[in-house]
Amino acid sequence: MDDDVDRQIGIWERELPWLDPVKEAIFMRLAILARHTQQLRRDSLAADGLPHWQYKILMMLRRLGPPYAASPSQLADTLGLTRGALSARLAPMEEAGLISRAGDDTDRRRVHVRLTEAGSATFEQQAGREDHGEAALLEALTADERRVLADLLRRLVLAAEQR
Repeated sequence: MDDDVDRQIGIWERELPWLDPVKEAIFMRLAILARHTQQLRRDSLAADGLPHWQYKILMMLRRLGPPYAASPSQLADTLGLTRGALSARLAPMEEAGLISRAGDDTDRRRVHVRLTEAGSATFEQQAGREDHGEAALLEALTADERRVLADLLRRLVLAAEQR
């Protein structure tokens, strides 16, 4: 069964005889799947009214493991933000009860940003929605095919990262 990629490659093969149709098919389909995945994420975030940047901060804190806390500078570095930009983003999250900021017990100059129970629940709900959407995209493959695809993609990512 042909898809739109097959039709597009058929056109380009006539126009660009040097084109590698297999390579084109791989990268076109990866791009299409990336767009579908991004749209799933946008849709699920919109359903919760959660901005993407807030989800990223919740995810970073959750990824750290208990006690789900980090310094603002650690968060800013991880997210690629300036300290000022991060501070502006943390304020509405603190007002919404998703995070808390508290001084260090041993050093007053240090501050810790912590994931609250509400923030953890919000993250869990969003992650669950994403998981459901991603699983639906993969339903076309068997469990064995998924493992093979994951292994092949790992090899591509490792090769890309070595460049």
